[in-house]
Parts: sequence; structure tokens; C-alpha cells
Amino acid sequence: MRTRTARHGAVVAALLLALGAPDVAAAPAPPPPEAPAAAGTARTPDTTDAESAGASLVARRAALAAASRGGGAAGLDFRACPAVEDLPSHVRCATLRVPLDYARPDGPQITLTVSRATATGARGAARQGALVQNPGGPGASGMSFPLVAGLSGWERIAAAYDLVGYAPRGVGRSAPLSCQDPAARAKGPVQEPVHPSPAYKMRRLAQARAYAHGCARRAGTALPYYTTANNARDLHVLRAALGEEKLTFMGASYGTYLGAVYATLYPRHVRRMVLDSPVDPDPRRVWYRNNLDQARGFEGRWRDFRAWVARHHAVYGLGATPEAVQAGYERVRDAVARTPAGGTVGTGELRAAYLQAAYYDDVWPDRAAALAAFLRGDPSVLAAQAAPDPAAAEAENATAVYTAVLCNDAPWPADWGTWDRDHTELARTAPFETWANAFLNLPCASWPVRAERSPVAVGSQPDRLPRTLVVAAERDGATPYAGAPELQRRLGAGASLVTETGAGSHGVAGGRNGCVDRHVERYLLTGATPGWRVTCAPHPEPAPVSLDDGAASARRALLPPVV
Repeated sequence: MRTRTARHGAVVAALLLALGAPDVAAAPAPPPPEAPAAAGTARTPDTTDAESAGASLVARRAALAAASRGGGAAGLDFRACPAVEDLPSHVRCATLRVPLDYARPDGPQITLTVSRATATGARGAARQGALVQNPGGPGASGMSFPLVAGLSGWERIAAAYDLVGYAPRGVGRSAPLSCQDPAARAKGPVQEPVHPSPAYKMRRLAQARAYAHGCARRAGTALPYYTTANNARDLHVLRAALGEEKLTFMGASYGTYLGAVYATLYPRHVRRMVLDSPVDPDPRRVWYRNNLDQARGFEGRWRDFRAWVARHHAVYGLGATPEAVQAGYERVRDAVARTPAGGTVGTGELRAAYLQAAYYDDVWPDRAAALAAFLRGDPSVLAAQAAPDPAAAEAENATAVYTAVLCNDAPWPADWGTWDRDHTELARTAPFETWANAFLNLPCASWPVRAERSPVAVGSQPDRLPRTLVVAAERDGATPYAGAPELQRRLGAGASLVTETGAGSHGVAGGRNGCVDRHVERYLLTGATPGWRVTCAPHPEPAPVSLDDGAASARRALLPPVV
């Protein structure tokens, strides 16, 4: 898992770092495999019915193919995984052909990659079908999900379910999307001002426009089709190709929104759903306002980290109050602005590394030790933790998919004045991540796909959904908690919400909290939910690690990072 977690780190870093230098020197690259090569074009709103009909047709064909291969054997041809996937031999891989545009089901096709570990049947467990997972992003691959079969706490689930991961369209080898030459991404060190000047903002606006134009140039007419609705249609076809009448699904972070959109479009094909760390699905918040909410959430978790460090002043010596810890961080920030740590870590890399502390409290001891070591004259610990990820192509791909899906899904303000006003106001109370978040999403202000974009109205499904399970941490910064009851409400009376109180690590299920995991396991194995709303005590905070221990601590095996 450490190897796979490290690979997923490139995805996480790509989604957390703001965009770098514009792709002004890169030559146009070929379009994604099997996609048209012309410039992006608009779609009209009346394509929705045609897309729905096309998805139903392709799913029926996939179901027939699965039946012809023997039902439970599925219609996918699982074989040894390519070496590039870096998966063990018990995990098998297949490919799935889907339309680029579901309104033209027999038009240009793209290929998605799929991985599977078959149900072990341990202790005589009856097979319950396939459990499909999406780790979020958008832009993250779920190809490593079958590896959880070997983790403690997953034995009973792995005995009953085939564990299925996949790379959504645009991700990895699934018709990979690119918006710039990976070599043209900004190299470390990146220096970000604490308070961006008007001139700096204009440079970032120009870079964002260049990046958006690079997406159109490199993707061609394929660009409009990287959307959450199409991701849900792909999932519908994957379900059928697996030989499943109904979908059993685990989604985390953005994966919860994907699951909710699937449930809205295909309520009769939902069996069970675990939605972990929910995105707020309110169409009015997708995606511009959700990102404003996220910056506020990150500020709260940054405060939690500083409070934890202050409580362990005896170990780290960074101050006995959150304010003192902040002052120490600012001294480090000022220092790497003058002289980058290890020659590669400037203020941008520093912020991205400490944003991880707002996602996962597992990293708190390491990040605190890095600050302490730096202030004692040793920058090597910080340089090792915050160095740019060398997997440039993977990081660029993740950023491209993230950008395309969010920009295609919903309207964004087109005028810079709105962005500047909203983020200037927000930065007064949430300075830690506000501007970096703004610049990351800013290509959406000048997105070249010219079409009306309305988010799917999650909860508008005509049929009542079966029981679903929503799990959330009360102090999650990446997906603030308000999204959890909103998602539960939209899923209907059969939805149950399990809240980890007083905690904020992003991604609750899968090894962090035993109480939550027991609810998840019971639901997946029996379909039973614990009630309308129940709570679990927070998982223990990490223990501080002294500098003498080298900031090395044992990590529990968790799911790959959710993003």
C-alpha cells in the first residue's frame, strides 16, 4: 500500500497546488485516443434525452455481453494487469469501451481501464456481486482499490464482494486528458505572495486563460464530454458490463457527488451506496460556492492542526498557543521565500505540504517535526516532505481532469471582478488556502466550452431509493460537514447519516474509525442502516513524535487518499 499511496500522492498534489506557468511554448498534442481532433464545440441543452437514451442502449448491450459470458463471469475480459498499473497478480484488469458522446452511442468511442479482485468466499461467505469504488478528485484513479482485500478490517467485505476499481474518463490510461505539456508545468520552487497584488492577480488570470485554451487545443472536440453526468453514464455501463442488475458503490469526496448523480439518473439500478465525506450536492453550490466553502473549511482544520501542535509544545517547542505556532510557520514561510528549502521548496510547496495537514491528521506529527527542525537550523526534513512530486505527467493529468469536469459541470462567474471581490473578502478570515483555491479554479472563468451548463438536480429522481449510507467527519475541511445532511436529505427517507464527531480527517471509512467501519461493514453485508442519524466518537488524535525519533511513525493501512 505504501507504493500505491505514494502514486496517489501525485494526484493529491495536483489537485492542491495552484496552476503554474502558462503553456505558451507547448506544441499542440494529439487528442485523446479515438477522439475527434477538432477544436471544442458546444452542446445544446436538448441533448440530455438523447444522452439518456444512448446510455441505456449501451448499458443493455453491455448486459447482454455479460450474460453471454456466463452472467457472474461478467462481460469484461479480465486478464493480467499491464505493468504500468503496478498491481499484484491476484488483481486482474480489463478495458471497457464507452461512447465519447452518449447522444451518439455508435460514434467515437473511448476506453476505460478497470481492475478487480474477485470475492474470496472466505469462511463460506456467499458472493454478493461487485463493489465499485471511486476515490474522488475528479481526477483520481481507483485502479488500486482491489488492494484493500489484503487490509485488516476488510476481510468480510472482500469475502462477499468482487472489489472493482477503475480510472474514470480522462484519468490515467482511460482516454487521458491533458491541458499542457507536463514538462511545462511550473518547476519548484514556486513563490506565492501572502497578499497577492493586483499585478500578480492579473498574471495568474492570464495563466488561467492560457491553461483553459490549452485544454481546448489539446483535447479538441472531446473537451465538453468530461462531465460528472458522463461519469455517471460510464458507471451505468460498467455496472452492466460487470453483470450486475444494480450497483453497489463506495464513493469518497467527489465520488459522493458522482454517486448521488448516478442515483438521480438511475434510481432503479441502485443496490447499496456508501458515500464518504460528502460534497454538498445543492446545484446552487456546484462548484463555485462549494470552493468558497472549502477554503473556510480548510481554515478551520489549519486551526485544529496548530492547536494540536500547541498542546504538544513540550515535544516540538513551537509555542503553547495556536498563534505562536502560526508565528513559527510564518517565520519558515519567510525563510523559504528568501532561500528555498533544499533548493526546491518555496512558499507554494510549503503551503501545499501543510494543506495536507488540513486533509489528514495522520501527517500532523511529521509536519510539526519539519517546522521544528527547520527553526532549529535543519531544513532537510521540510525539504523531504514538501519537495515537488516527480510524477509530472500524472499530476498534470489529474489537474486537467479536475479542471475539465468542474468547468463543464456548472456555470462559473465569467467576470474577474466577482472572483476578486469574493476571494478578497473571504481571505480576510480564511487566508490559508483562499487564493490558491481561487487560482486553481480560475480557468473556469474563461472556459472555452460554449454551452449552457446546469448541474444535475440531485434528489429529483422519480423513484424512491433503497437504503443508502452517508458518513462524514464533523470538522472535515475539504468537504465541509453541511454537505452531509444536505446529501442525506436529497437521497430521501432511506438515507442514514453516520457522523464522526469532533474529527476532521477527510475520508472516514476504511481503517480510521472502528465505529464507522462497523456501520459500513454491516450495511454492505446486510443492507441494514443504523438509523436516521447516529454518531461515532472521534478516532484518536495522532501521538506526537519527538525529533529524536526522526518524525517516523507507523501508519495504519487506509484506503488510498480521497481527494
